[in-house]
Amino acid sequence: MQDFEQLKPLSLNSALSEEVAPLFTHIAAVIQQARQQVRQAVNSAMVQSYWQIGRLIVEHEQQGQARAAYGKQQLQMLSEQLTAEFGKGFDASNLRNMRSFYLCFPNCDALRHNLSWTHYRKLIRIENPVARDWYQREAAEQHWSARALERQIDKLYYERLLSSQDKAPIRAEAEQNIASLLQQEQLRPHDVLRDPYILDFLNLPSQQLLESDLEQGLLDNLQAFLLELGKGFAFVARQQRIRTEDQDFYIDLVFYHFKLKCFLLIDLKLGKLTHQDVGQMDSYVRIFDRQQRAADDTPTIGLILCSRKSEAVVKYSVPTDSEQLFAAKYLPYLPSEAELKRELEMERIKVQAQLLNKTDGVGDD
Repeated sequence: MQDFEQLKPLSLNSALSEEVAPLFTHIAAVIQQARQQVRQAVNSAMVQSYWQIGRLIVEHEQQGQARAAYGKQQLQMLSEQLTAEFGKGFDASNLRNMRSFYLCFPNCDALRHNLSWTHYRKLIRIENPVARDWYQREAAEQHWSARALERQIDKLYYERLLSSQDKAPIRAEAEQNIASLLQQEQLRPHDVLRDPYILDFLNLPSQQLLESDLEQGLLDNLQAFLLELGKGFAFVARQQRIRTEDQDFYIDLVFYHFKLKCFLLIDLKLGKLTHQDVGQMDSYVRIFDRQQRAADDTPTIGLILCSRKSEAVVKYSVPTDSEQLFAAKYLPYLPSEAELKRELEMERIKVQAQLLNKTDGVGDD
């Protein structure tokens, strides 16, 4: 699925291109609007459903039971039953979030239809109800993304406005923050299907939706390549999910290296390597270290692979304080960036040829 900004009319000749261009623009606008409506409909249904679930949990608590008696055990049992019936998205922590959601927003009519579950997960962390309502209203009216809302909360936007006599500089700073985030995010249609909350809510198979055929083929071959090196790699997981308090992330490939006693996280990008990609991998490494690394493991390392039509880019990512350790101890056991680059370039050619042959063969029966 491509970005609409990247779609252009076929240039059969300049005259035909000019003739088709307006029609293409109008059709693209219709498709964009329809996809946005689908996204809003799913988000709205999810928010309403989670509010109702939160209400049911709270009402069940209050039916003749002391609140203290309704604890983790009941929610865990409920979580297991819901997960068995409906799939992911109903773990005990998320059920607690739904309960908090209802308690923070007891009036369903006050919910904003253009705010997603990710927005509300951030809002329920705000203890001050006046500040919470203010952030909800601003996020809805100013069309803030969830990341924009998080940034404004972290910057204490409401609290600074409240305490400042000169509010203009604070508003200007907030607007600049939002503008910079908009440039970074540039939400694409297929990003809707990458939202783990939507995937869980609809009980869709995330791996099939998260990877294109090219990505799937490259990851398959890369996994086999590392295991065939015979340097101590053991495969751990594909699309490994790691969680923070507010977000979920997926790591394309995770290996464990027995000789180095460390995890290797691999993220594959089809396109240009950006600073944001590097920063994201650095975050993955830190989160993974906190959640998965054992006391006797050495620090986790990351590997970013960018496969483009013209070239491949490979970059190892290690914590700053582990760079000397990486150079002295890790490199002798790891494939070099140059070696991985050659392998990635060859595999892209091979996978693209396989996909082309598969496409050409459709309908030949």
